[in-house]
Amino acid sequence: MAGHSKWAKIKRDKGANDAKRGAIFTRLGNQIAVAARGGTDPSMNSALALAIEKAKAANMPNANIQRAIDRINDKNAAALEEITYEAYGPGGVGIIIETATDNRNRTLPEVKNALSKNGGTIADAGSVLFQFDHKGVITVQATGEDALLTVLDAGAEDANEEDGEIIVYTNQKDLAKVRTSIIAAGLPVADAELRYIGKNLVPVDDEETQAKLLKLLDAVDDLADVVNVHTNADLPA
Repeated sequence: MAGHSKWAKIKRDKGANDAKRGAIFTRLGNQIAVAARGGTDPSMNSALALAIEKAKAANMPNANIQRAIDRINDKNAAALEEITYEAYGPGGVGIIIETATDNRNRTLPEVKNALSKNGGTIADAGSVLFQFDHKGVITVQATGEDALLTVLDAGAEDANEEDGEIIVYTNQKDLAKVRTSIIAAGLPVADAELRYIGKNLVPVDDEETQAKLLKLLDAVDDLADVVNVHTNADLPA
């Protein structure tokens, strides 16, 4: 299954950038708060458990994590809602933008502005989303046939070796279970999350278009209310 891209790697590198640490913590806190709606006990809520693990991997302080969980019971905190926007970018690629916001009247104009300034446009609901599958994606720091067989035995739908890692794809409801099985088998997991994966990737071979697209994706990804950005662009590694 195609879908792991240069953009996914860029996002991971951004998460390790200290200059963006505050913005990353805000984003992770929003993800935790949204996941906590399904229950505040991570042992009973796999989405929350994954969000907490991701936050810990980014060195988010435990106090921040607990505050995000407690937000679910804070009557004075503005309610967060999840809104997914669809867009087109340079080269005609499809873009899915996931947000968690306490003010949709702020978020939509910010998304539109970031798109329009960088050669993109907001799209009608449903006009882009059908081009994607919603999958669990796990990045395993291992290579070789034995590791590939291990992740497939753990319940993966598909797995590919890319650039010294194994990218594992799962049914979205099986993400946490497969991740746990992979770790139990002794393989190190670098990342695990739900992503929108392009059913058919759109080649972006022109270097100028590539640069414009990456600038757009970066601008949207930097917005405070944006949780994740996905594209069906086929970008060279």
